[in-house]
Amino acid sequence: MENGLTGLFDGWEETMVWTCLQGHMGQVVAEGGPPPVSALCAVGDFCFLAGFPSRTLAAQADRPILVPRTMDWIPVIRSVWGTRAVPFLRYAIRKEPDVFDRSWLADCAATLPEGVILSPIRAAHIPLLMSQPWSRDLCGNFRDGADFVRRGLGVLALWDGVPVAGAASYTVYDGGIEIEIDTRPDLRRRGLALACGARLILDCLDRGLYPSWDAHDLRSVALAEKLGYHLDRPYQAFLLERPSLS
Repeated sequence: MENGLTGLFDGWEETMVWTCLQGHMGQVVAEGGPPPVSALCAVGDFCFLAGFPSRTLAAQADRPILVPRTMDWIPVIRSVWGTRAVPFLRYAIRKEPDVFDRSWLADCAATLPEGVILSPIRAAHIPLLMSQPWSRDLCGNFRDGADFVRRGLGVLALWDGVPVAGAASYTVYDGGIEIEIDTRPDLRRRGLALACGARLILDCLDRGLYPSWDAHDLRSVALAEKLGYHLDRPYQAFLLERPSLS
Protein backbone atom coordinates (compact mmCIF):
# COMPACT_ATOMS: atom_id res chain seq x y z
CA MET A 1 0.00 0.00 0.00
CA GLU A 2 0.93 3.64 -0.44
CA ASN A 3 3.52 4.54 2.19
CA GLY A 4 1.94 5.97 5.33
CA LEU A 5 -1.66 5.31 4.29
CA THR A 6 -2.03 1.75 5.59
CA GLY A 7 -3.62 2.86 8.85
CA LEU A 8 -6.24 4.97 7.08
CA PHE A 9 -7.36 2.33 4.59
CA ASP A 10 -6.40 -0.96 6.23
CA GLY A 11 -9.35 -3.36 6.27
CA TRP A 12 -11.45 -1.45 3.74
CA GLU A 13 -12.57 -4.26 1.42
CA GLU A 14 -12.96 -1.98 -1.59
CA THR A 15 -10.90 -2.86 -4.65
CA MET A 16 -11.29 0.61 -6.16
CA VAL A 17 -9.35 1.88 -3.15
CA TRP A 18 -6.79 -0.88 -3.65
CA THR A 19 -6.15 0.06 -7.29
CA CYS A 20 -5.23 3.59 -6.20
CA LEU A 21 -3.02 2.51 -3.31
CA GLN A 22 -1.27 -0.09 -5.46
CA GLY A 23 -0.55 2.47 -8.19
CA HIS A 24 -2.52 0.81 -10.98
CA MET A 25 -5.14 3.52 -11.56
CA GLY A 26 -6.50 6.73 -10.11
CA GLN A 27 -4.80 9.02 -7.64
CA VAL A 28 -4.27 9.42 -3.92
CA VAL A 29 -4.29 12.78 -2.14
CA ALA A 30 -3.13 12.83 1.49
CA GLU A 31 -3.26 15.54 4.13
CA GLY A 32 -1.35 16.05 7.38
CA GLY A 33 1.48 14.08 8.88
CA PRO A 34 3.65 12.34 8.31
CA PRO A 35 1.98 9.98 8.65
CA PRO A 36 -1.10 11.39 6.87
CA VAL A 37 -4.22 11.92 8.96
CA SER A 38 -6.67 12.11 6.03
CA ALA A 39 -6.69 10.82 2.47
CA LEU A 40 -8.73 10.64 -0.68
CA CYS A 41 -8.60 7.90 -3.33
CA ALA A 42 -10.11 8.95 -6.67
CA VAL A 43 -10.71 6.64 -9.62
CA GLY A 44 -13.31 6.64 -12.36
CA ASP A 45 -16.57 8.07 -11.01
CA PHE A 46 -15.58 7.50 -7.37
CA CYS A 47 -13.91 9.36 -4.51
CA PHE A 48 -13.22 7.45 -1.28
CA LEU A 49 -12.54 9.49 1.86
CA ALA A 50 -10.75 8.14 4.94
CA GLY A 51 -9.16 9.36 8.14
CA PHE A 52 -9.88 12.61 10.00
CA PRO A 53 -12.67 14.52 8.18
CA SER A 54 -11.18 17.31 6.09
CA ARG A 55 -13.06 20.08 4.30
CA THR A 56 -10.10 20.51 1.96
CA LEU A 57 -10.23 16.90 0.79
CA ALA A 58 -14.03 16.86 0.67
CA ALA A 59 -13.88 19.86 -1.66
CA GLN A 60 -11.50 17.96 -3.94
CA ALA A 61 -13.85 14.97 -4.04
CA ASP A 62 -15.65 16.19 -7.13
CA ARG A 63 -16.37 12.84 -8.79
CA PRO A 64 -20.02 11.76 -9.22
CA ILE A 65 -19.95 9.29 -6.31
CA LEU A 66 -18.47 10.07 -2.89
CA VAL A 67 -17.90 7.28 -0.37
CA PRO A 68 -16.89 8.17 3.21
CA ARG A 69 -15.26 5.44 5.25
CA THR A 70 -16.77 6.71 8.50
CA MET A 71 -19.95 8.59 9.36
CA ASP A 72 -18.08 11.62 10.71
CA TRP A 73 -17.32 12.60 7.10
CA ILE A 74 -21.03 13.10 6.39
CA PRO A 75 -21.50 16.57 7.96
CA VAL A 76 -18.28 17.72 6.27
CA ILE A 77 -19.47 16.49 2.86
CA ARG A 78 -22.81 18.22 3.40
CA SER A 79 -21.17 21.46 4.54
CA VAL A 80 -18.98 21.54 1.41
CA TRP A 81 -21.46 20.34 -1.22
CA GLY A 82 -24.82 21.22 0.30
CA THR A 83 -27.87 19.80 -1.49
CA ARG A 84 -25.74 18.72 -4.44
CA ALA A 85 -24.56 15.76 -2.32
CA VAL A 86 -27.56 13.42 -2.40
CA PRO A 87 -27.29 10.45 0.00
CA PHE A 88 -28.02 6.95 -1.24
CA LEU A 89 -27.11 3.37 -0.41
CA ARG A 90 -24.66 1.22 -2.33
CA TYR A 91 -24.24 -2.46 -1.55
CA ALA A 92 -21.01 -4.27 -0.72
CA ILE A 93 -20.81 -7.81 -2.09
CA ARG A 94 -18.85 -10.48 -0.25
CA LYS A 95 -15.49 -11.54 -1.68
CA GLU A 96 -15.73 -15.34 -1.76
CA PRO A 97 -13.21 -16.88 -4.19
CA ASP A 98 -14.66 -20.40 -4.04
CA VAL A 99 -18.35 -19.55 -4.35
CA PHE A 100 -18.80 -19.81 -8.13
CA ASP A 101 -20.52 -22.69 -9.95
CA ARG A 102 -18.69 -22.93 -13.27
CA SER A 103 -21.33 -25.15 -14.83
CA TRP A 104 -24.10 -22.68 -13.99
CA LEU A 105 -22.03 -19.76 -15.28
CA ALA A 106 -21.33 -21.60 -18.54
CA ASP A 107 -25.06 -22.17 -18.99
CA CYS A 108 -25.77 -18.49 -18.36
CA ALA A 109 -23.11 -17.42 -20.86
CA ALA A 110 -24.57 -19.74 -23.52
CA THR A 111 -28.15 -18.51 -23.14
CA LEU A 112 -28.37 -15.69 -25.66
CA PRO A 113 -31.09 -14.26 -27.92
CA GLU A 114 -30.97 -15.35 -31.54
CA GLY A 115 -28.40 -13.37 -33.51
CA VAL A 116 -26.29 -12.45 -30.45
CA ILE A 117 -22.77 -13.76 -29.86
CA LEU A 118 -20.18 -13.08 -27.18
CA SER A 119 -16.77 -11.67 -28.07
CA PRO A 120 -13.74 -10.49 -26.10
CA ILE A 121 -13.35 -6.71 -26.08
CA ARG A 122 -10.60 -5.92 -28.57
CA ALA A 123 -8.72 -2.70 -29.25
CA ALA A 124 -10.84 -2.12 -32.36
CA HIS A 125 -13.98 -2.01 -30.21
CA ILE A 126 -12.73 0.75 -27.89
CA PRO A 127 -13.48 3.84 -30.05
CA LEU A 128 -17.12 2.80 -30.51
CA LEU A 129 -17.54 1.90 -26.84
CA MET A 130 -16.08 5.23 -25.78
CA SER A 131 -18.39 7.14 -28.14
CA GLN A 132 -21.62 5.90 -26.53
CA PRO A 133 -22.79 6.90 -23.04
CA TRP A 134 -24.14 3.45 -22.16
CA SER A 135 -20.82 1.67 -22.86
CA ARG A 136 -18.17 4.24 -21.91
CA ASP A 137 -17.58 2.85 -18.41
CA LEU A 138 -16.59 -0.55 -19.83
CA CYS A 139 -13.16 0.79 -20.78
CA GLY A 140 -13.08 4.47 -19.86
CA ASN A 141 -10.63 4.17 -16.98
CA PHE A 142 -7.85 2.92 -19.27
CA ARG A 143 -5.57 5.24 -21.20
CA ASP A 144 -6.53 3.85 -24.62
CA GLY A 145 -7.36 0.65 -26.45
CA ALA A 146 -3.84 -0.71 -26.20
CA ASP A 147 -3.81 -0.13 -22.44
CA PHE A 148 -7.14 -1.94 -22.07
CA VAL A 149 -5.90 -4.91 -24.09
CA ARG A 150 -2.71 -5.04 -21.99
CA ARG A 151 -4.27 -4.70 -18.53
CA GLY A 152 -8.02 -5.08 -18.89
CA LEU A 153 -10.46 -7.88 -19.53
CA GLY A 154 -13.90 -7.71 -21.09
CA VAL A 155 -16.71 -9.40 -22.96
CA LEU A 156 -19.20 -7.93 -25.42
CA ALA A 157 -22.57 -9.14 -26.60
CA LEU A 158 -22.63 -8.42 -30.34
CA TRP A 159 -25.92 -8.29 -32.22
CA ASP A 160 -25.20 -8.45 -35.95
CA GLY A 161 -21.69 -7.33 -35.07
CA VAL A 162 -22.78 -4.29 -33.04
CA PRO A 163 -22.04 -4.11 -29.28
CA VAL A 164 -25.29 -4.08 -27.29
CA ALA A 165 -24.04 -5.14 -23.84
CA GLY A 166 -20.79 -5.82 -22.08
CA ALA A 167 -18.97 -6.78 -18.92
CA ALA A 168 -15.44 -5.56 -18.28
CA SER A 169 -12.83 -4.49 -15.78
CA TYR A 170 -13.85 -1.07 -14.48
CA THR A 171 -10.57 -1.07 -12.56
CA VAL A 172 -7.74 -3.52 -11.94
CA TYR A 173 -5.84 -4.38 -8.78
CA ASP A 174 -3.29 -6.97 -7.68
CA GLY A 175 -4.95 -10.32 -8.37
CA GLY A 176 -8.28 -9.16 -9.70
CA ILE A 177 -10.66 -6.72 -11.35
CA GLU A 178 -13.70 -4.67 -10.37
CA ILE A 179 -16.58 -5.66 -12.64
CA GLU A 180 -18.60 -3.19 -14.71
CA ILE A 181 -21.68 -4.41 -16.58
CA ASP A 182 -23.74 -2.29 -18.98
CA THR A 183 -26.49 -2.89 -21.53
CA ARG A 184 -27.81 -0.60 -24.23
CA PRO A 185 -31.01 0.86 -22.70
CA ASP A 186 -33.39 -0.38 -25.40
CA LEU A 187 -32.17 -3.98 -25.04
CA ARG A 188 -32.30 -4.48 -21.28
CA ARG A 189 -34.10 -7.40 -19.58
CA ARG A 190 -33.10 -9.89 -22.29
CA GLY A 191 -30.42 -11.77 -20.35
CA LEU A 192 -27.51 -9.97 -22.02
CA ALA A 193 -26.01 -8.64 -18.77
CA LEU A 194 -26.30 -12.09 -17.19
CA ALA A 195 -24.53 -13.77 -20.12
CA CYS A 196 -21.74 -11.19 -20.31
CA GLY A 197 -21.21 -11.24 -16.54
CA ALA A 198 -21.07 -15.02 -16.45
CA ARG A 199 -18.53 -15.17 -19.28
CA LEU A 200 -16.35 -12.50 -17.67
CA ILE A 201 -16.36 -14.29 -14.31
CA LEU A 202 -15.30 -17.53 -16.04
CA ASP A 203 -12.53 -15.69 -17.90
CA CYS A 204 -11.30 -14.23 -14.61
CA LEU A 205 -11.29 -17.61 -12.89
CA ASP A 206 -9.38 -19.13 -15.82
CA ARG A 207 -6.70 -16.45 -15.35
CA GLY A 208 -6.50 -16.70 -11.58
CA LEU A 209 -8.13 -13.30 -11.09
CA TYR A 210 -10.86 -12.46 -8.61
CA PRO A 211 -13.94 -10.76 -10.18
CA SER A 212 -14.94 -8.27 -7.48
CA TRP A 213 -18.46 -6.81 -7.53
CA ASP A 214 -19.81 -3.69 -5.81
CA ALA A 215 -23.49 -2.95 -6.44
CA HIS A 216 -24.89 0.48 -7.26
CA ASP A 217 -28.48 -0.55 -6.52
CA LEU A 218 -30.71 -3.52 -5.71
CA ARG A 219 -30.99 -4.51 -9.37
CA SER A 220 -27.23 -4.93 -9.42
CA VAL A 221 -27.44 -6.95 -6.20
CA ALA A 222 -30.04 -9.26 -7.79
CA LEU A 223 -27.84 -9.82 -10.85
CA ALA A 224 -24.80 -10.49 -8.66
CA GLU A 225 -26.72 -13.03 -6.58
CA LYS A 226 -27.94 -14.79 -9.72
CA LEU A 227 -24.30 -15.19 -10.74
CA GLY A 228 -23.35 -16.69 -7.37
CA TYR A 229 -22.32 -13.73 -5.22
CA HIS A 230 -23.76 -12.92 -1.78
CA LEU A 231 -24.72 -9.56 -0.33
CA ASP A 232 -22.50 -8.33 2.49
CA ARG A 233 -24.10 -5.04 3.58
CA PRO A 234 -25.44 -1.68 2.42
CA TYR A 235 -23.22 1.36 2.91
CA GLN A 236 -23.64 5.11 2.74
CA ALA A 237 -22.58 7.00 -0.38
CA PHE A 238 -23.40 10.34 -1.96
CA LEU A 239 -24.32 11.17 -5.53
CA LEU A 240 -22.86 14.54 -6.44
CA GLU A 241 -25.36 16.24 -8.73
CA ARG A 242 -24.17 18.70 -11.33
CA PRO A 243 -24.85 22.36 -10.56
CA SER A 244 -27.97 23.80 -12.12
CA LEU A 245 -27.40 25.96 -15.20
CA SER A 246 -30.46 28.10 -14.47
